[in-house]
Formats: sequence, structure tokens, C-alpha cells
Amino acid sequence: MDIKRIIADGAAHMKKAVDWTQHEFSTLHTGKASPMMVENIQVHIEAYGMTQRLKDMSAITTPDAQSIVVQPFDKAAIDDIRKAILAANIGINPVSQGSFLRCPVPTLSGERRLELAKKATQLAEEGKVRVRNARRDVLEVLKKANKEKLVTDDELKRSEKDIQTNTDKAIADIEAHLKKKDAELKG
Repeated sequence: MDIKRIIADGAAHMKKAVDWTQHEFSTLHTGKASPMMVENIQVHIEAYGMTQRLKDMSAITTPDAQSIVVQPFDKAAIDDIRKAILAANIGINPVSQGSFLRCPVPTLSGERRLELAKKATQLAEEGKVRVRNARRDVLEVLKKANKEKLVTDDELKRSEKDIQTNTDKAIADIEAHLKKKDAELKG
């Protein structure tokens, strides 16, 4: 039984949880335009009867810090895209400019900043739960191997310490990202 590989796999799952949390933080806008704010919005195209992510059907750019420009590959989809952005309820009201949509990003009110800070805290908690689940899964594998006498008691104890170290590091990373995002939102 390769204990180091099992621990490394657990650490990789924890890293994925941290990365997921960081990606989710990037979707919370701070009054500064970013393509990530809209790229994963699901757009239902009436003409084709299908649903697609916005980034798969258009070019998304930020010409300045206060606006996002969405230029669909198929101009006929512009109304569907506009409806999808409005339905996403992210506080952006897209304006049609012929062949593209200009999406002005409003400055955040104090109340909205607090809402987003709460959302960031919830996302951080979800990330921590994912880290703890990865820890639990790795420990279960090792404890089962210990019962089957594939891993000694000493190896199990050492492994538990390594796993806990990885868990603590991942949770500290999430906390650091949360602190940074919180400062961005409240700043």
C-alpha cells in the first residue's frame, strides 16, 4: 500500500477545494468589471432550442474598469443573451449597441457590499467543508487498510499528522483568500 500516494491524492483534492473557492470568489464583483462575472451564465437560445454558457458563444472583454462588452458569435442570439444576463440577477443591465452588448458594472452600495461579503463567507465555508471531506475520505482509506493489516498503527498515526497538516494548510489558504476578498468588497 502506497501511503504517500494516498496522502498526496488527498492533498490534491484539498487543493482543488481551495481552487474552487478562489474561482467562486472571482465571480463576486467588487464594482470593477471582470469577464468572470458573466462568463458562466447559462443562455437559452430560442432559435436553436439549446442552452450554452455565455463564454462558449461570445467574446467577452472589459474595455474599461466599469463595463463588460459581450460580442456574440451569432448576432441573432443577442436578445437571448441580454435576457440571460438580466435573469442571472447579478446587478448588471446590458445595453444593446447593435452587434454587441455593453454591460455597465454599477458601483456597489454599502448594503450590497455587505451582502457580497456574507456570500464570500458562505463560499469559504463550502470550501472548508470540501477540504474536510477530502480529509475524511483519505483517513477512511487508511483506517480500513489498518484494519486489514496493510498499514501499521505507527504508519497510521504518522499519516494522520501529515493529513492534518495538509488540511490546516488548505483551510488557512481559504481563510487568506477570504480575508483578501473581504477587504476588496468592503474597501
